[in-house]
Amino acid sequence: MARDPWIFDFDNHYYESEDAFTRHQDRSLGNRGIRWADIDGKRRLLVGGMINSYIANPTFNPVSKPGALYDWYRGNPRQQQIREAFGELGPLRPEYRDRDVRLKVMDDQGLSGALLFPTLGVGVEDALKQDAEACSKVFHAFNRWLDEDWGYSYRGRLFAVPYIALLDPGAAAEELRDVVDAGAVVVNVRNAPVPVPGGYRSPFDPVYDAFWGLAQEAGVVVATHSGIEGYDAIVQMWEPGAGENSLFRSPLRGIITKGRAVSDFYGAALCHKVFERFPGLRLASVENGASWVPDLLHRLDDAANRNPGYFTDHPRQVFGEHVWVTPFWEGRIPDLLADVRADRLLLGSDWPHAEGTREPADFVTETLSGVPNEAVSLIARDNALALLGLPLD
Repeated sequence: MARDPWIFDFDNHYYESEDAFTRHQDRSLGNRGIRWADIDGKRRLLVGGMINSYIANPTFNPVSKPGALYDWYRGNPRQQQIREAFGELGPLRPEYRDRDVRLKVMDDQGLSGALLFPTLGVGVEDALKQDAEACSKVFHAFNRWLDEDWGYSYRGRLFAVPYIALLDPGAAAEELRDVVDAGAVVVNVRNAPVPVPGGYRSPFDPVYDAFWGLAQEAGVVVATHSGIEGYDAIVQMWEPGAGENSLFRSPLRGIITKGRAVSDFYGAALCHKVFERFPGLRLASVENGASWVPDLLHRLDDAANRNPGYFTDHPRQVFGEHVWVTPFWEGRIPDLLADVRADRLLLGSDWPHAEGTREPADFVTETLSGVPNEAVSLIARDNALALLGLPLD
């Protein structure tokens, strides 16, 4: 394929610098916030006073090579354990932390633009779920770092996505206002019910209407990128002591939780009628795959049939109007198109993560193989540009 930059990647990543959470952190938080410590000869991250093991080596040096697990996800033909499949780690490359170097690499990759999501950041909110004030302050500091080092809209090609925790509804709305005023076009929230004292609350409870209303008013896209959603509590019922943050756990977790959190989230969005209250709201599911979508739509069909009059408009159509999805690169897009509109699918390579593609363009040449040409253009570029309000030319 031609290498002229034309693809828009809706799921790229950076590797956070060591001061990503600490550069602007409120010093009054002390141990309630984020700190670094040298423990047993290793550089470790302390979150809320506890060692955080979401990322085994949070310095990211060395780090896995892009697409290291490509064959493992494509059927694991060599029948490797995941530790073997990772292979040799490599040095931390400049483009992982330097936006100007990244733009040059994007030229070589054929990317006209990309959204940038956290690597370490998506594993922090769950660790601070019992301290809403600290969580809000930690991510406020993180978002300041993000804008400084990457930019919410850098040269019209790199769009770093600020992270907003919903633990405190008022603080979430304030943070959304801050990042929108600073130029953010997409923000990220967690695919999960919101922990509150004594239990949980739906993100679509009216207490969050100020947040969703502002998102609609500002025209900002609310993304839900995968991370730690808190569903390990369900796994613990079946497999006590499995280890909530270990990557190398029993396969049961994947069987129980794959697609569960994201499906529950969007099912709640529809059943709790957030789109009826905010008809201009747009959401995007990122790095959650798309295999969950047909089943959710069929269950929504059933719910609408069994509850006549509950939904003002049919939930399948509402989902199709308001929700965009990035399928996993190992998924079968031609099959998915039977249930999901081609104009609601987005290319997400997950580059440079081990579980992503080796190069973003692999999504076009392999994942979109067998997809009609007009749908390829939509998924690889046009849908993202239209969603973000960017020019097609």
